[in-house]
Amino acid sequence: MRDPRELGGAWATFQRHAFADPSPPLAPYVTRYWMATWDLRGQPPYRQLIVPFPTVQLTFRDGDEPLVRGVSRGYAVRTLAGAGGVFGVPFRAGRFRPFLGRPLSTITDRTLPAAAVFGPDVRSVGGRRPPTPVQVRPDQSAGLDSGDDLGELVARIEEFLLPRLPAPDPGADDAATIVDRIAASPSLTRVEAVAADAGLSVRRLQRLFAEHVGVPPKWVIRRYRLREVTDRLDAGEPVDWGPLAAELGYADQAHLTRDFAAMFGEPPTRYAERY
Repeated sequence: MRDPRELGGAWATFQRHAFADPSPPLAPYVTRYWMATWDLRGQPPYRQLIVPFPTVQLTFRDGDEPLVRGVSRGYAVRTLAGAGGVFGVPFRAGRFRPFLGRPLSTITDRTLPAAAVFGPDVRSVGGRRPPTPVQVRPDQSAGLDSGDDLGELVARIEEFLLPRLPAPDPGADDAATIVDRIAASPSLTRVEAVAADAGLSVRRLQRLFAEHVGVPPKWVIRRYRLREVTDRLDAGEPVDWGPLAAELGYADQAHLTRDFAAMFGEPPTRYAERY
């Protein structure tokens, strides 16, 4: 039986998400800070579906050891229990390599202590006071203002990161630009087309992505084209799956559904039931 808390946004009765934009100096490196809090006291644990994205995440969870999570090539399921919170710093695709000091492919599908990348002082960012879990009543919105918690954490991480900004890296710039082009151009459905658009050979493009993105260009293309599916589902309009599959570069609907399930953990219509 499916957990009814997965359906129709019912998860919003016990968890909420808040977001904040980075300051201009950090905007080239960080997409958007996020904080998730939950309160499941008196309820069974909840299996949270996490879908992959081509970003490296620096995360702080309830004062535990902060972690750097490399790009994950597939979905993950994390169990939420009790009350808690996580603060996340997602780095723009292509932009984390100068912080790491080695190819991004070396941490793909891996998690490592943040101190191994940023030094032991990174622990102070989330160590003074963890994100405060807030109980969300059924009659409350999950979009409530998170108060000072998120703002304080953002101020601390920016104070930490600003003196540690890396020197300019042309390879990181190129990789980030190409990923942005893929995201913004639904017509780019083949690696060869992306390489031609960037003025690179396919092999050079693949090496650039291994170094600076952590996953192959084919994976990034597939991830952003499948976002087109979630956007259509989010709009709430009927989806004509055959033409949509062709538009996104798939041979047929079956191939689209298979790729979606492999990436998101379930077929498109089942995934849509969550929201």
